[in-house]
Amino acid sequence: MSPLSKNTKKTNGVPEEFWSSVYEHRADINSSQIEQTNTELNAPVSRLEFLRLMGASMALASFTGCRRPLEHIVPYVKQPEEVIPGIPLHYATTMSIGEDVFGLVVESHEGRPTKIEGNEKHPSNRGKASSLNQASILSLYDPDRSKSVMHDDSTETWMDFISFWREIHTNKKGNKGEGLAILTESFSSPSLIRLKNAFLRDFPKADWVCYEPISNESIYEGITGATGKSFKPVYQYDKAEVIVSLDCDFLLTETDNVINGVNFSKSRDFEKRKKSMNRLYSIESTFSITGSMADHRLPLRCSDIIKFCVALAMELRDQGISIPGLDKIDLNQYRFDHSWLKAIASDLIGAKGKGIVVAGKKQPGFVHALVIAINSGLKNIGKTVRYYEMLHTQSSSNSEFSKLILKMSNSEVDTLVMLGGNPAYNAPTDLNFAKTLKKVQTSIHLSPYFDETSSITNWHIPQSHFLESWGDAASTDGTVSIVQPLIAPLFPSKTTLECLQLICYGTDKNGYGIVRDTWNSSIITNNFEREWRRALHDGLLSRTSAKLPSFTIDAGRLANYFQSQQGLLTKTETGFELVFQSSPSVFDGRFSNNGWLQELPDPITKLMWDNVALISPKTAEEINIDLKKFGSLKTKDYQMIKLSYQGQELDMPVYVIPGLADNSVMVTLGYGRTKSGVIGNKVGFDTYKIRTSGNLYYGSGLKISLTGNTYPLSTSQDYHKMEGRPLIREAIAADFINNQTLTPPLPVAPDLVPLWKNHSYDKSPQWGMSIDLNVCTGCNACVIACQSENNIPVVGKKEAGYGREMHWIRIDRYFTGSESSPKMVKQPVPCMHCENAPCEQVCPVQATNHDKEGLNAMVYNRCIGTRYCANNCPYKVRRFNFYNFTKGGPETRIRGEKPQEIQKMSQNPDVTVRSRGVMEKCTYCIQRINQGKINSKVSGNNLKDGDIKTACQQTCPVGAISFGDIAKEKSNVSKMKQLKRNYVMLGEWHTKPRTSYLGVIRNPNNEIEPVS
Repeated sequence: MSPLSKNTKKTNGVPEEFWSSVYEHRADINSSQIEQTNTELNAPVSRLEFLRLMGASMALASFTGCRRPLEHIVPYVKQPEEVIPGIPLHYATTMSIGEDVFGLVVESHEGRPTKIEGNEKHPSNRGKASSLNQASILSLYDPDRSKSVMHDDSTETWMDFISFWREIHTNKKGNKGEGLAILTESFSSPSLIRLKNAFLRDFPKADWVCYEPISNESIYEGITGATGKSFKPVYQYDKAEVIVSLDCDFLLTETDNVINGVNFSKSRDFEKRKKSMNRLYSIESTFSITGSMADHRLPLRCSDIIKFCVALAMELRDQGISIPGLDKIDLNQYRFDHSWLKAIASDLIGAKGKGIVVAGKKQPGFVHALVIAINSGLKNIGKTVRYYEMLHTQSSSNSEFSKLILKMSNSEVDTLVMLGGNPAYNAPTDLNFAKTLKKVQTSIHLSPYFDETSSITNWHIPQSHFLESWGDAASTDGTVSIVQPLIAPLFPSKTTLECLQLICYGTDKNGYGIVRDTWNSSIITNNFEREWRRALHDGLLSRTSAKLPSFTIDAGRLANYFQSQQGLLTKTETGFELVFQSSPSVFDGRFSNNGWLQELPDPITKLMWDNVALISPKTAEEINIDLKKFGSLKTKDYQMIKLSYQGQELDMPVYVIPGLADNSVMVTLGYGRTKSGVIGNKVGFDTYKIRTSGNLYYGSGLKISLTGNTYPLSTSQDYHKMEGRPLIREAIAADFINNQTLTPPLPVAPDLVPLWKNHSYDKSPQWGMSIDLNVCTGCNACVIACQSENNIPVVGKKEAGYGREMHWIRIDRYFTGSESSPKMVKQPVPCMHCENAPCEQVCPVQATNHDKEGLNAMVYNRCIGTRYCANNCPYKVRRFNFYNFTKGGPETRIRGEKPQEIQKMSQNPDVTVRSRGVMEKCTYCIQRINQGKINSKVSGNNLKDGDIKTACQQTCPVGAISFGDIAKEKSNVSKMKQLKRNYVMLGEWHTKPRTSYLGVIRNPNNEIEPVS
């Protein structure tokens, strides 16, 4: 049988075979016949280019030992006492993305922030950070950020705008704000709420509207429908034994995803939980990170999930659970597998008070109200599900936004102030925001870039990055945190607080004074200076979390709400369904000019630098997509389709992913920008053009047709195939408890006799790593953390298409099972640091060698770029600098190699910036190891377990990565390596890797998936 055959064998209920694409799954070939993945064979290089590259390589080899970098040193006029050159300082601050709040700790070198970590004291992320958090450091040093105040295409100053606004302020004060409107993004901030209240008090006839293209509005609508009040849900995944996720990617794209990952991993810890390890059911239209972690996953169209939720509620009722308001819902027929529903309902009832039913923001308020009713009937509220009052929060309202645009079109708004956001780009296409804005006499926009909205306003004001700003924020539980600057504004810019202060009072005041005024009046009641300084140190006030309010379902109100929404169950669906999804990389488009994020492989598709129309294999066959060619490495050109929806049309490349709901097309928002910057302009396709206010997240009636054109795409997964080798091991929980074996069985390593005396690695420290695949979600946080820590450059779409991406750690993604409903597994792959390293044996200049602590080290100045080591590495974890990717900064190559001095400020001074012709790879963050040794020597204390953390380990939200001294039996990494789940990749090759893995443990319901 072919190792890539679509007929999947199983052992103890666990598949033995994996595949990375539909093409590979359907290919009736053996591993030796798969197209070559060697980058040189796929990259078109002319004879002249070859000679030029070889000449440059020889030149580099000649000058390796004598080149000396030119440095410009500017000393302090008076050096601050706390600053010691070469010793970084760390400051706490806060980052907000809409209503999401993240507590951060930022590393600063002589006043230059270079690395972001999570704040362990902050309840929103508990010391962990997402890829968006990590990559925001690069956005700080973006050369494309706005650099001046603009007024009708002329450059002005902040003082000019102050003079202009004071005249308007006087007039609007006189007519109580008639004709004045403020448009903001979502936020959660005590100071912003204070200024908002002051604005509405002084300008009672003015409008204050909040709009976000991706928001929690439907969640709040459902909660209000059930209770009559505004609350925000918090799910305690660490206390849940059974989780039912309804179109909710709570591990990556939903609100509070970082802390959700922290808590979910605790209930997924097999060694600690064993028989009580959580069981996750995921019902979703597209394949998400949350769905990839599910023990059972059901692909359903978005429009069918509401019916599934009703059917589940009815099944719970039939099994004796009282569900409020259910008698007002009529669902006579449903086409769901009753055995599936019965098993899930029984599981939820068996875990009463220890279960969670959760719905995603794409689902309508009806589903969220019903979820509340289900959780109430299961006694989960107050235990695994909590609700907090929305203190200091301004949430988005699409209905209010629509009303504002109507007023603008009727010339009822003469002055519009937009504080952040980019509505000209991301507003629903049927609202015609850009066209309507021209009817407003005075339009003002605060934004970090001169973007699509700023380009059509009268006034543009540059917005400060959060690392340049004073501000505050409040987490979901009410904990108040501080936003403090790490650096003075790099360009003349202002914060939202400073602009709003001027709008409200007509006076100019800095953010520091505004925040202190708020905290002195309402947050800190005693010993202000002492508590203020403590907040600056800790990043938050720990005693400001809100008490749990009284949460009561209004049964009558809920029943009436259900009855008013009954039409959702009888709505006729025609044609294909179109689904809109936020991007894991660029979110709603605000991060589109960040090269780290653009080049970050999508967790599911592994595509870079693009968005596509995702469809299932069955849907692909219906529209005549040739699946025999799809995914082939012989071509990077993919077929284009035309999406016709609600009177709008958009051409996009189509991409086939198994496990998607049939007759559904998923598109990602945030691409196709025109005024983003050099990095983000014209990258991907603008799906906002076909998004309407009536179908913000999904809708039926989509028509698809082939255009006959093709489009090139770049993906990282094609270059690192398994070639039929089982690199991932799995087991079923119940089975593993009894026999302690993983499937497929580990190959028996041959008994080899060494040709020379091997080095004895027995003297502490001996460094090693363990990665727990059972909790790894593949969220990519580790990839960006490594990139930020180790000065890894961006190569661009073309080079990435040749497999030349420079990431030191990659996350492989594989499918198992059927194409219609497969399971997914992920595997982070850094350098293995083999004790018997194949790379070291072939290097002609000993640029790669082993040290006495077990590290596979690289001597960059010795490397001459033969690439023998990369060719001899079975794990394919070495990267080669084909070009000078870092001449002027991390994005040099795609900025045309034009020097961008400001981007150099983002680079870590403790890590060598590599040049062209040099091989590089993961070093276990050797700079952190050495710094830990120095700290230990200075303090006179021995190194303790946990004193040294790699960048990937420190940021990982689920704690999948353990690192430390394997020579110490009591170290955490040693304990991980002693577990029965531990194995090494390709151990039969006798490479003796220092990085090992813990196998995946699945916890299926025996009633749905009987285990033989």
